[in-house]
Amino acid sequence: MRGLTNYVLKPLTFIGALNWGLIGIFGFDLVAWIFGAGTLASSIVYAIIGIAALVWLILIFIDRPVRDAR
Repeated sequence: MRGLTNYVLKPLTFIGALNWGLIGIFGFDLVAWIFGAGTLASSIVYAIIGIAALVWLILIFIDRPVRDAR
């Protein structure tokens, strides 16, 4: 699972965070600029990035080490 997280989920989530940062600071949507605003391609990119972030979040809680209750 570490390979999936390190090589797929983290970069996709980083791209999504970078895009939101650009939108928030400069009002510039990088995904819409590359693929076109409101196109099927941009919707697919947004969906893939959102799913990657959700899977990464789930894996964070699943891979959490269990603490000893002593």
